[in-house]
Amino acid sequence: MAKLENPILMAKIGAAQGLRGEVRVSSFTDDPTALGEYGNLIASDGRVFEILEIREAKTVVIVRFRGVNDRNAAEALNGLELFIERDNLPDDDLDEDEFYYTDLEGLEAVDAEGNSYGSVAAVHDFGAGDLLELKGAGRRPTLIPFSEAAVLEIDLEGGKILIDPLAAGLVDNPDDGKDDPDHPIFGKKK
Repeated sequence: MAKLENPILMAKIGAAQGLRGEVRVSSFTDDPTALGEYGNLIASDGRVFEILEIREAKTVVIVRFRGVNDRNAAEALNGLELFIERDNLPDDDLDEDEFYYTDLEGLEAVDAEGNSYGSVAAVHDFGAGDLLELKGAGRRPTLIPFSEAAVLEIDLEGGKILIDPLAAGLVDNPDDGKDDPDHPIFGKKK
């Protein structure tokens, strides 16, 4: 049994594939078949999984793990998330302005005046672009777009991201006319 200090989610096991113990796996790596290049994968309960074979399918990879030799054993793994230690990710392949999304977690989101909007709790992708989830003491979690307009600067060493609260949707635009009683959104027309 292994315990990870800084786990990074790499894959999620799906349904069994065939009779020899193979499983369908959703890989969260750039190259899905490179999943085995990060070392052994570890489940949250501490079980260690070594990849013996991996091949690409349409939207997943088909994997055979050491010790999983029949369909029953493969079916028992359905839904299991697999992790690696953050230190196993290759930092030397990154350019100076590149980073892993996991490195953003915990960074404080501040504006140019130094006002804090919470810390990055997670990075989400629901299909329409990446979103940063901000959480802070006494605040409800908030999602902001992870775009160049909303996130102006990322300072990993300083532990902060500089955001534009207007572009991030955290403050109202003072020039939007909502305070004008003759504005069309109030139903009055001149």
